Amino acid sequence: MHQSDAGCITFNSFRMAVPFYFKIIILAAVFQYGQTARLYTEEDPVVILTSDTLKQTLFNSSSAWLLQFYSSWCGHCIQYSPTWKALAGDVKDWSQAIRIGVLDCAHEKNFDICKEFSIHFYPTFRVCYSARADRELQTVRQLMVNFLQNHTRQDWPVSCPPLEPARTEDILSLMGQKSEHYTAVIVEDGDSYMGREVMLDLMPYQGVVVKRALNSEKLLMEKLGIITVPTAYLFHPNGTHAVMEVQKRLRFFYSSFLKLLPGVHRKQSTSVQHLEQAANKGHSSSEVLKEFDKSKVYMMDLESGLHYLLRVELATHKTLEGEELKTFKDFVTVVAKLFPGRQSVVKLLETLLEWLVSLPLEKIPYNAILDLANNNMRISGLYLSEHVQWVGCQGSSVALRGYPCSLWTLFHVLTVQAASQPDALANTALEDDPLAVLQTMRRYIGTFFGCRECGKHFEQMAQESMSQVKTLDEAVLWLWRRHNQVNVRLAGSLSEDPMFPKTQWPTPDLCPACHEEQDGLHVWNEDMVLTFLKQHYGAANISPKYISDSHPKPGLPAPNKAIAATLFNVHVKGLKPSAESAPKYQKQSDLNGAGDGGSGVQKELGPSVSFLGLGFSSVDMSLCVLLYAFSCVFLMLMFFFFRVRSKRWKIKSHRPFV
Repeated sequence: MHQSDAGCITFNSFRMAVPFYFKIIILAAVFQYGQTARLYTEEDPVVILTSDTLKQTLFNSSSAWLLQFYSSWCGHCIQYSPTWKALAGDVKDWSQAIRIGVLDCAHEKNFDICKEFSIHFYPTFRVCYSARADRELQTVRQLMVNFLQNHTRQDWPVSCPPLEPARTEDILSLMGQKSEHYTAVIVEDGDSYMGREVMLDLMPYQGVVVKRALNSEKLLMEKLGIITVPTAYLFHPNGTHAVMEVQKRLRFFYSSFLKLLPGVHRKQSTSVQHLEQAANKGHSSSEVLKEFDKSKVYMMDLESGLHYLLRVELATHKTLEGEELKTFKDFVTVVAKLFPGRQSVVKLLETLLEWLVSLPLEKIPYNAILDLANNNMRISGLYLSEHVQWVGCQGSSVALRGYPCSLWTLFHVLTVQAASQPDALANTALEDDPLAVLQTMRRYIGTFFGCRECGKHFEQMAQESMSQVKTLDEAVLWLWRRHNQVNVRLAGSLSEDPMFPKTQWPTPDLCPACHEEQDGLHVWNEDMVLTFLKQHYGAANISPKYISDSHPKPGLPAPNKAIAATLFNVHVKGLKPSAESAPKYQKQSDLNGAGDGGSGVQKELGPSVSFLGLGFSSVDMSLCVLLYAFSCVFLMLMFFFFRVRSKRWKIKSHRPFV
């Protein structure tokens, strides 16, 4: 170990650990790689540094930094990169005190800076030791805590809370006292790191203060009635106090419990606060939130999402053609077959799908889709709510959560339905494809979703790992992992709702069995996660609360509306049918026809368009005609049969008078 001229402590990657006192000063790099790093990307919870950003920020940081100098061609670095990413994600909430960075010494641009910092072996760490056997996350995390606690007062990170144990009298003075915030006290033994780790976890949050105390304080243990440690004690703002009830006495459980307390939310920077104040200036306070159960999925969210998708988001495309049209057809196919909704909504989706299948056109005007979504033909039993009402996806303001939340929820539901009903997509050309729902979501987001940057991020995630999904259950878990990845990226951003913070989901209160700890690191029990996801997003767990059963009764079209037989003809007038635009699952013979260069399309199109408004396809009408003809023949036969029998009966029963 030696200290460089830059003031950073270097720990050779081949030395054993010894007790040490650190002093580091490497600032957060606000400018990252112009190019994507080979082992680390912008999606990872690490800061990617270069020679330009590292030297400029030296000695100017308000937080401490833990750096890894690596080489992208080093096999050991490649194997260690998942561990380093996991560590960075595990201590992400500590960023105001200490952050994680990486620098690739194999990049030509960084040769000089690595030479200047005397980097001879890979990986080499600054402000951390990297011995062969002890380089586990728990060890490194504890060394980070030691470094912070032993930091000199002159160089103490501004936002880092004091990590020393609180005095007994200071804690007992809180009893019966009202406050503006919660106070949590973690009582532990002297060798435990849990209290300090929870303190650092809650550092970015306001509305709660975390302290630690030692079990050697006998008076405190007696007054609080604590027998075993670790134990957390919570003092409420109203002056009451009680032991914090968690399913498992683990760091992740305590931290999650505190983050989800009412009134506890992530701190916002001054610039974000100013932006919110400007946005809310002149507007009344946000409406009262609806009561909801976070263990439920709400049908109102799903239907509101479909309403926004069909009537608002899709409206930006005046005509659908080419890949856009194919993407929309596949989306409607998946939703119509898998959506576990009300009959009126399912029937509308099925009618829309049937219409799309029956019209193999090169392009379709959006207005035709809108007319069907609005049920302008007044077909009996078709209805989709025409207004947005968020429940589980509601936000503290109209700009937060809402539609993106409902879209995530919709696709979670669809992946679970696909796994629960493997035959639901039969005869759609999407059967036997575990990626059917995920690829449909991927293409829809890339084509229609209004947030372009969101679409790019999702596409990057899809390119990285979607091809590894081999089963329907894996598809359910893939979407869950990616959703949590997005939550990590957006935590603390302007788009995060302070009342509904981005967190790793499901939280311990929803699924205690989903969370475990190995060597001091939180890990997911993915078997239990899969079980939970199938239950949570299953049809039986979708609540109809806030759904209104009142909707317009079907009847004759209004005078200014076109009747079903002409409505679609108006919209598709002049559009040419195309075999390429037809879905794979439509028979080729239906597209090509016989003779007259594709007259088969016109023959099929005519009856399908004419009778779709009444809820019947051409096949339905053909069956009706056959049944009608058969009935007529049957009645005629029965008539002649009984007529002949009647004549015979009259002859036998005739008796002449004498």
